[in-house]
Amino acid sequence: MLMKVYVQTARGQPLDPTTPARARRLVEAGRAEVVARMPFTIRLRNRETGYTTEVTLGVDSGYSKVGFSAVTQKEELLAGVLILRNDMSKKLEQKRNYRRNRRSRNTRYRPPRFDNRKREQGWLVPSLRHKKQAHITLIETIKTLVPVRRTELEVATFDTQLLQNPEISGIEYQQGTLQGYHIREYLLEKWGRSCAYCGKTGVPLQVEHVIPRSRGGSDRVSNLNLSCERCNLHKGDRTASEFGHPEIHRQAKASLKSAAFMNQVRWQLVDELMCTPTYGYLTKQRRIEVGLAKSHANDAFITAGGRQHTRCRPFIVKQPRRNNRSIQLNRKGYDRSIRTQRYALHPHDLVSYKGQVCQVKGMFNLGRWVRLKTPKGTNVNIQVKNVNLVRYGSGLQFSRPHTLTK
Repeated sequence: MLMKVYVQTARGQPLDPTTPARARRLVEAGRAEVVARMPFTIRLRNRETGYTTEVTLGVDSGYSKVGFSAVTQKEELLAGVLILRNDMSKKLEQKRNYRRNRRSRNTRYRPPRFDNRKREQGWLVPSLRHKKQAHITLIETIKTLVPVRRTELEVATFDTQLLQNPEISGIEYQQGTLQGYHIREYLLEKWGRSCAYCGKTGVPLQVEHVIPRSRGGSDRVSNLNLSCERCNLHKGDRTASEFGHPEIHRQAKASLKSAAFMNQVRWQLVDELMCTPTYGYLTKQRRIEVGLAKSHANDAFITAGGRQHTRCRPFIVKQPRRNNRSIQLNRKGYDRSIRTQRYALHPHDLVSYKGQVCQVKGMFNLGRWVRLKTPKGTNVNIQVKNVNLVRYGSGLQFSRPHTLTK
């Protein structure tokens, strides 16, 4: 796989990537400066324009992970997976409990504000708004690294409204050749591409009825699951409960959060980013034709039009929580307190210590000591004066699979 160094003009506009050897010569000659360590990016000092090739960006959008791939007609320039935060709902619930406790304590009066709040058109819950903004931030960041001309966005694998109400788009669309393909993709996503009864993966899976049709079961997706051939034959005409799996009934009726997310924000993403939408079943067909395994990066590669292109090493991208503003509980009889002083370093910052690049986990002793995570995964406590800042941990964090990712 190729290693690329990304290049910008003196005004910050992206040019075609170059090789590490040429980038090193440019920096040593004083013709370029380093602006980012990961992904490694240089900026030319005396060049404001340059020739660029046409680059297509493919994005495999999702609820937990987002795949991306930027390709030209010959090679892949940038690829990876963005891992989204899934803890925001829990954090907001904790924040709400803190707020309610404050109002019930013997403190100054805090009037409720729910009567004064108005929701604007297009309002999204905070967790979905974060995931939507993470998609936008990722695409805007990629456009600063490579000269993207066109963006292809995979908005969904299936249409849940079509599944629950087949008449929504007319009888012709309902009876189209891809209707069964929609349902199978929905079930594969819902059941984790494994047998609902024995949990086997990597084996042919069959669409199976929780309550058999011979017992009055319907063909709705809430009555369908996936099973291997052995479990399907062994179950026979029994229901899932009679077969010894009563939890299957509840799980079959559960909704997919990822599907709800895509239904709410997919067209907002298409409109705001002015990109071309595509669907997962088309990506799957092309990926099977090329012979690639299922992954977010491979799906994005296919979405961008990749076929037999030369691939590059993928990145792992995260957008970590910047601060941990928790209540101090170990005060030994004193009142609780929240630190208001801003320390020099924050979680996820990168610092150098004894020739190694370490990740900051937190600070203590009134900001005089810092706890670091070394590349080997061990924790060390060092005085702040003995470390040097390499990069702040704000924004998207790019890393290689073998480097720090947590």
